[in-house]
Amino acid sequence: MEPWPVMAGGAVAAAAGLAWLGWRAHEVDWGRRVLTVVDGLIRLFCRRWHRLVADPVPLPATGPALLVANHVSGLDPVLMVAACRRPLRFLIAREQYERRGLRWLFRAMGCIPVDRESNPQQAFREALAALRRGEVVALFPGGRIQRPGRPPPSLKRGVARLAALSGAPVLAVHISGVRGRGHVLRSVVLRARARLVFRGTLRCRPEDEAGCLARLEQWLAGC
Repeated sequence: MEPWPVMAGGAVAAAAGLAWLGWRAHEVDWGRRVLTVVDGLIRLFCRRWHRLVADPVPLPATGPALLVANHVSGLDPVLMVAACRRPLRFLIAREQYERRGLRWLFRAMGCIPVDRESNPQQAFREALAALRRGEVVALFPGGRIQRPGRPPPSLKRGVARLAALSGAPVLAVHISGVRGRGHVLRSVVLRARARLVFRGTLRCRPEDEAGCLARLEQWLAGC
């Protein structure tokens, strides 16, 4: 008997087993079966491999919200998905959005690519439109991954502007316990004791943009 049919059958059985596990573990319906299965697999991966302990994140059951976090690694968005009970639309750097093998997933999840050098306002408009449709937009207001030994980056004004224009509440979480800090892929592979702490909810008014950013900066620094 040729070995390849056995190997192919094993691969199919393994894929079916993963799909079954993901479906059983999912907590959010993303509107497409494959994404709902991915939701379950993400939760299993974060809780079993990265030993994630997460506070409940009190997103509104319906309506718009902004979810923000400090950005220490490539694992951060995966942890945020695992901690939340609604689909999240991430703002993501264009160079990460175009990663080979992952672009289909980012597109299917509704991620919004940010062209930081050429046209960042396009992403801002897409995020504002998503909020006005009642979706949850997730972003890292520091803009980039914080490198070990360096201070947290200053927050971009965009998060306060999005909140003020949409009327959406801003919910802040702080991520810690990740290994491979400062890296994208290494942090996903190295086993960690990840912790996600809910820091608070904020309403940003147009006239108090500076105060809003100052409060978020404190929360995201873990203060």
